[in-house]
Amino acid sequence: MWVEKLDNGKYKYIERYEDYLTGKMRRVSVTLEKNTASSRKQAQTALAAKIEKALARDVIVKKDITLRELVTEYRKSQKLVVKESTYSRNYHACNTLMKMLGENVLVDRLTARYVRDSFLSSGKENGTLNEHLTRFKALIRWGYKNDLLKDISYLDKIERFKDIPHKEKIQDKFLEASELKCLIENMTVEKWRNLTEFLSLSGLRFGEAAALEISDIDLKNRMIKVSKNYDMINNVTTSPKTGSSSRDVYMQDELLELCRSLKYDALSLRMVTGCNLFFQDQGRHLNYYSYNAYLQENAIKSIGRPITPHTLRHTHASLLMEQGISIEVISRRLGHENSEITRKIYLHVTKKLREKENQLLAGIRIL
Repeated sequence: MWVEKLDNGKYKYIERYEDYLTGKMRRVSVTLEKNTASSRKQAQTALAAKIEKALARDVIVKKDITLRELVTEYRKSQKLVVKESTYSRNYHACNTLMKMLGENVLVDRLTARYVRDSFLSSGKENGTLNEHLTRFKALIRWGYKNDLLKDISYLDKIERFKDIPHKEKIQDKFLEASELKCLIENMTVEKWRNLTEFLSLSGLRFGEAAALEISDIDLKNRMIKVSKNYDMINNVTTSPKTGSSSRDVYMQDELLELCRSLKYDALSLRMVTGCNLFFQDQGRHLNYYSYNAYLQENAIKSIGRPITPHTLRHTHASLLMEQGISIEVISRRLGHENSEITRKIYLHVTKKLREKENQLLAGIRIL
């Protein structure tokens, strides 16, 4: 390090370092008021930090990196490029990976066998292990693409764990009209009954409904503006799930009457509860887990099986299909880019309608 006195009386402290990528010498500098022992020490610290930052931009693999160090770098990147809800999910997923594999393991020394054995020894179900494996491979590939890891060829040796999925019938993913009516009639908590009816009539996701504001309900043009999603984990309102999720949902007569009532109630309490269409005490956003528990409990009592809020979305799709609405129109209404479940429901409903038609034709005599 050397010092140059400037015309304004200040002092420039300069240090050189070698640029790894070009092999050329570069300079960094810092300007201070004085040229004293204390100032020189301060300058050395500042220059060292600048050089370290400059070398870090070269992104070269200088030494073995631990899993915790890799996760730390990964999180810095994630913070900049993904939504808060995704960041939170990945944050906790990485904590689980560090717990299973060991946060101090040197990532470049990992082997397929070590990863597989560590996963299996966790005692988790294979379906859960496959979710962790997906996140692990994404983390390692990110490290490789960002030149933090040297060789990740062992990933190809790690196959998914054989999962024995619970065989769920497609008809269990939605309710028949009679089941939906029975479910709603047996609900005694007004806010949850209204929400159940709203989700069934609109097809909105829970997070989309929870994020709705009074101004999103356009009674004159019979439209619901869906442009937000409530992330309960981080207690923030974010953009919708996908690009196609931003949409206007038309209000048919039943939905229009319900929304008219909901908007009236929300406006009358606005000074206390704020601008949310759906709210809990003091205007707080709806709690997914509270609603899900209430919904499951009442579904078991009224229709004999548990359901989730997403079941109501599928129910909306199936009931529209029974009314002859095309799958393309339904997909746009739901904000789907592509949904395998919606198509399976469509095939099931179509088959059921044909069976009813055949029953009507069975007893007909023409000659």
